[in-house]
Amino acid sequence: MSKPPRLTLPAAARAYRLSTARGDFAVHEAGEPVRGTALLVPGFTGSKEDFIALLEPLSAAGYRVVAVDGRGQYETPGPREESAYALEELARDVLAQAAALGGGPVHLVGHSLGGLVSRAAVLRDPAPFASLTLLSSGPAAISEEQQARTKLLVAALEAMGEDMPGIWALMRSHDTEDAASDSPELAEFLRARWLATVPEQLIVTGRVLISEPDRVEELAAVALPKLVLSGVVDYAWPIPLLDEMARRLGAERVVVPSAEHSPNAENPQVTAGALAAFWDSSTR
Repeated sequence: MSKPPRLTLPAAARAYRLSTARGDFAVHEAGEPVRGTALLVPGFTGSKEDFIALLEPLSAAGYRVVAVDGRGQYETPGPREESAYALEELARDVLAQAAALGGGPVHLVGHSLGGLVSRAAVLRDPAPFASLTLLSSGPAAISEEQQARTKLLVAALEAMGEDMPGIWALMRSHDTEDAASDSPELAEFLRARWLATVPEQLIVTGRVLISEPDRVEELAAVALPKLVLSGVVDYAWPIPLLDEMARRLGAERVVVPSAEHSPNAENPQVTAGALAAFWDSSTR
């Protein structure tokens, strides 16, 4: 899971609910659309806070930046039924969010699972978008090792979905060294985010991660500037696989140093610089 390097919004940012044709979504927003607007879509077990360190540098670069909680994620509510979280439903939400932002095509960034959702939105209708960035998000299902872990989590949610605190405790018991390094504030946020996320959202999106087909050729046929951005190591999709996906897409490729699966949180300054440079070049 992504761990924000801080939890306090920068002074120039604000939190509010974005009203769309498909409901209201909790967002963080910063900046004015001097050079454009960007929509940032988080990954599995994630939230808008995963992008909090990008808000200030991207807004300083002249972009209006909006990070969103998808339906059923953290501070955006969602129904307790699995059909609401099908990939196509989440893609329609992204299209509605882009329409609600107004001001012309938006630069779309999807992290991990959010990349699969963003890809589905672009394949459904590319018109609302100025570019697509796949941030630590691969061509199809996650690696076999991560599939096994995700299957265990989905099974636990299916059996114990009414006991989200119990599942959280079980998860963290298998991750004790990593958990011990979290500050008390971050540990409490991660737990609160987990408890606020709708179990059915996690079940359905977990299944997406372990079964998504390769749709790279479809996406390559869409005439939209594309960027594949990752850290130097990725546990969900191996780096050579991301390199090959970028080649197949005809996309720009950026590898962020000192970062793994979440460059947005692990090296936000370099990540923000790469995004701004890509957006600048794609709209010239």
